[in-house]
Amino acid sequence: MSEVAGVLKNPVAKGIGLFLCATLVIICMYLSVWLGITNVDWRDILHAYTHFSGTNIEIIVRETRVPRALIAAAVGASLAISGALMQGLTRNPLASPGILGINAGAGFFIVIALSFLHISSMSALAWIAFLGAALTSVIVYGLGAFGTERLTPVKLTLAGASMAAFFSSLTQGVLTADQQSLDAVIYWLVGSVQGRSFTLLLHVLPYFVIGWIGALLIAAKMNTLALGDAVATGVGQNPLIVKMAAGLIVILLAGSSVAIAGPIGFIGIIVPHMSKWFVGQDYRWLIPYSALLGAILLLLADISARFVMMPQEVPVGIMTAVIGTPFFITIARKGGWR
Repeated sequence: MSEVAGVLKNPVAKGIGLFLCATLVIICMYLSVWLGITNVDWRDILHAYTHFSGTNIEIIVRETRVPRALIAAAVGASLAISGALMQGLTRNPLASPGILGINAGAGFFIVIALSFLHISSMSALAWIAFLGAALTSVIVYGLGAFGTERLTPVKLTLAGASMAAFFSSLTQGVLTADQQSLDAVIYWLVGSVQGRSFTLLLHVLPYFVIGWIGALLIAAKMNTLALGDAVATGVGQNPLIVKMAAGLIVILLAGSSVAIAGPIGFIGIIVPHMSKWFVGQDYRWLIPYSALLGAILLLLADISARFVMMPQEVPVGIMTAVIGTPFFITIARKGGWR
């Protein structure tokens, strides 16, 4: 894949852009709290946290809207960072937790836990999602590397698509046999941040934070790794350790996202390319830009999902698929990533 220079050429411009993106995140979070079937204004939000009296509006703000906005921002940022790291590790512009089957694997493990083990603890489900994400990653990499030819982006993508279809089929089979579980998880399976509580976010927040900090810490090493394993080794870097660390971060972020919001797709594909358009391939800027743009995109998708079929809501996973599918086709048609 050819190098992308980015339209922001110097650190000052990139810093200003980062500040503007952070401001947009705050604005989108406010819109997420404000807009919906029941509109609220800033006074309602203020009263809900300073003079709480138990009114319906205040309960909606505290129990529904604010947690939803925070979860959408956290999940969007995490999926975008995961996509950026995966695209760097595999040198594949189509790589993301969804396309490589990681979301489907984590989702299948959670469905098994809910259907057969009757696990309801959010902490336990997060660890189960991590296990599913890790196992799927190992299988996909093994399938992609199998054979006499070297590991290529095309082989990795095909292996990921195969595993995504495999785990999705298993999930459907389990739910078909257990109608009660189907009723409980069907809305979660398409990806949604609706109805998630602040308590759920607190359960996975430590894993999110570890992943975000870890991604920032290895950003410079990802730049070196992008030059090739030989160059990285020559400057004293251990490529294997960097790849393992990046893989662990992807599993933490993708697994946590699936555990709390279900398998939301395409954020990990779209956002890294948007970030590269702004700042190029430098991961020291690419990671924070991806985090902020990912939060913005998922917040806007979630807001849009509320108005498509009012008074009913469309799961945000469907909205991201509608947005992401044309983008995916465009990148695939370029053909320069083979």
